[in-house]
Amino acid sequence: MAKDKIVYVCSNCGQESAKWIGKCPACGQWNTFKEFRVSNETGSQAARSAASSLSSHLGGKARPTALRDISAHESPRIDMRDSELNRVLGGGLVPGSIVLLGGEPGIGKSTLTLQTILHMPERKILYVSGEESAHQLKMRAERIGKADSEHVMILCETSLENIFSQIKDIQPDIVVIDSIQTISTEEVDSSPGSLSQVRECASALLRFSKSSGIPVLLIGHITKEGTLAGPKILEHIVDTVIQFEGDQHYMYRILRSIKNRFGSTSELGIYEMQQTGLRAVSNPSELLLNQDHEGLSGVAITAAIEGVRPFLLETQALVSTAAYGTPQRSATGFDHRRLNMLLAVLEKRVGFKLAQKDVFVNIAGGLRVTDMAMDLSIIAAVLSSNVDTAIDRGWCMAGEVGLSGEVRPVSRIEQRVAEAEKLGFTDIIVPKYNYGGMDKRRFGIKIHPVRKVEEALREIFG
Repeated sequence: MAKDKIVYVCSNCGQESAKWIGKCPACGQWNTFKEFRVSNETGSQAARSAASSLSSHLGGKARPTALRDISAHESPRIDMRDSELNRVLGGGLVPGSIVLLGGEPGIGKSTLTLQTILHMPERKILYVSGEESAHQLKMRAERIGKADSEHVMILCETSLENIFSQIKDIQPDIVVIDSIQTISTEEVDSSPGSLSQVRECASALLRFSKSSGIPVLLIGHITKEGTLAGPKILEHIVDTVIQFEGDQHYMYRILRSIKNRFGSTSELGIYEMQQTGLRAVSNPSELLLNQDHEGLSGVAITAAIEGVRPFLLETQALVSTAAYGTPQRSATGFDHRRLNMLLAVLEKRVGFKLAQKDVFVNIAGGLRVTDMAMDLSIIAAVLSSNVDTAIDRGWCMAGEVGLSGEVRPVSRIEQRVAEAEKLGFTDIIVPKYNYGGMDKRRFGIKIHPVRKVEEALREIFG
């Protein structure tokens, strides 16, 4: 009996090496090589039968085709019966595509997938679960309210060869794998979830999807650093990578596209977690704004854009005297390093002394937004709390703040202004550079162009 051999595989790009290397020669990352034990029985009966079984399911050898002979017409997309998911996918699920959905444990990946396929009665769907039993899935379907669906077939299996055998018998329209880290193939002698298993299973599913035209939806785990578990090549293999984000202590979830070969990566979807599942939020601005803040200091409204979607957010700030020697700087939903920069600008350029003050900033709703146009509302909320003066409820703002105290232009300013006007705001502060290129006649809201931070604060507080 031949002895097993040891190989080292880069967890970032999948590069293999016979010995451990500090720096990967392929991707340049340090300390990414992991040790794996591989069986040396390449000519065994089990390996040959597994390979022949997979090749029979994945089709024969591909042949080259002239570019002019390839049809360029776009295949009709599959309607997922979910407006937010369709938006993130670029208009629906493309036949023959492979989609990877990632997110933290308990964020709602399986719930989103199950409730989506339960609302597609015209499609025969195979749901492969490697983590949950059929009884658990039945209980979840009952909570969603679609427990009597006949078009969804449940398969609790982790062997890739058995999964392909069931796919051949059932002939589904869509295949869901929950999750790719639990699936293993007999061709690789390692435990499920290892780099080599994830890579080989994903490659086999990709070949199956492209040869059969059946779309495959993969659910993937993420690491403690927030990246998708498994080799980096997994993200290269799939056609679309979407991330499900949010705080488990809040009700809102964001579905964000990271990679999409069939659409834009600028789109995002917003969901609200309820007892009966996830509800798509078509107008997030109305839910994210608290209408009871009149007369309260430290609250400013900003017109933000995530992806290509504008919505209004409530920025909250609290400034108090430092009880202990060192002042605290805390931000929830906002980059705390950028908060420190904005506080330095407020002290240096505007003249407000905050060195001995505790500053706490929060983005209402539990969302984390990276739009630079929130800078102006952060400064306005901090100053409002510092002087204990409320900002009029009819005002909102959008603008990036530079180190010199200037208000820099932001993208899609007309969409931001239109969203503010639609929700009943009477005044909006915008960068002066953006104001010059706007069509002012189409807006009924009063627009205040500013060039510096002190001009914006003078407009707000008089």
